[in-house]
Amino acid sequence: MQNLLDFDADGLTAWFAEQGEKPFRARQVLRWMHRSGVADFDAMTDIAKSLREKLKARAVVAPPTVVSDKLSDDGTRKFLIDVGNGNAVETVFIPEDERGTLCISTQAGCALDCAFCSTGKQGFNRNLTVAEIIGQLWQANKALGAVHGDERVISNVVMMGMGEPLANYDNTIKALRLMLDDNAYGLSRRRVTVSTSGLVPTIDRLREDCPVALAVSLHAPNDALRDQLVPINQKYPLKELMAACRRYLEKAPRDFITFEYTMMAGVNDSDAHARELLALVRDVPCKFNLIPFNPFPGSPFRRSPADRVRRFGEILLQAGIVTTTRKTRGDDIDAACGQLAGQVKDKTRRTAGTLIPIQELRT
Repeated sequence: MQNLLDFDADGLTAWFAEQGEKPFRARQVLRWMHRSGVADFDAMTDIAKSLREKLKARAVVAPPTVVSDKLSDDGTRKFLIDVGNGNAVETVFIPEDERGTLCISTQAGCALDCAFCSTGKQGFNRNLTVAEIIGQLWQANKALGAVHGDERVISNVVMMGMGEPLANYDNTIKALRLMLDDNAYGLSRRRVTVSTSGLVPTIDRLREDCPVALAVSLHAPNDALRDQLVPINQKYPLKELMAACRRYLEKAPRDFITFEYTMMAGVNDSDAHARELLALVRDVPCKFNLIPFNPFPGSPFRRSPADRVRRFGEILLQAGIVTTTRKTRGDDIDAACGQLAGQVKDKTRRTAGTLIPIQELRT
């Protein structure tokens, strides 16, 4: 049985053609599935009964199952999503006064092993399918009561959950296209953000295939430190990454790159580090999002004190760079940035205890 949530609009149209059906039928089903959150073909009332019977025999609309739904004291909501074979990923909804943001996962675990991220310490199992990625948005809409298309409880989507989105490129692109499709979720490109640790070739592909807002997990101002905090930097160093960011802005829906920078006490939070950042990004239009480090068991890092974060941000602001400090949300249910862990059967056989001694990171 074909899960129709695995198709973007073009894929669904092609599949319907193989069934001898016209393109407008695919658009009808797309609207029912995504705009209205309908999984039962019998409930798709403007579709001929003969087609509904054909669909029931050949296809399903099967989002992944929500196995737990936790609500934080601050209104943040964390969904644990079962993706099969003992794996589960986490999806987080963050309500704010003027928007609601859903943080989506793209992989079961993560292979990039960033030193300060609990997801990376779990290891990696597999890429999520299109249905498992877009199904997180489908299920969140249903849980939040926004299943009729015109409601905008979820106004923004960020691919900043478990995994590296650009390491699951094809499925991520199809999910992005559904988010932007007016027959599906109809989100603006400016309100959909992909976060990457710096996979330079796929940043260039995204620029051509589906340019949305781009966030880069930077976390260090020089290669020596970033090589240890974000190991992918050893393959794509900062000079190449900054060049890719400049190229991306030629087609991006926003005129800046967002650099995410996790603040770790005594590691990357000095005045000297801030000044190095200014030199690094001098020709990249950007804004900075400073993220207080969120602790997890076994981590050697500590959160930078609030006054140190404030001073660091002031140096960037005084140089004319828009800088914000992310408010920690959902940490009482382990839903804050860097805390998402879910449940992963690690195929990489990663072990705890490989964390870099903190004294080696004071670069």
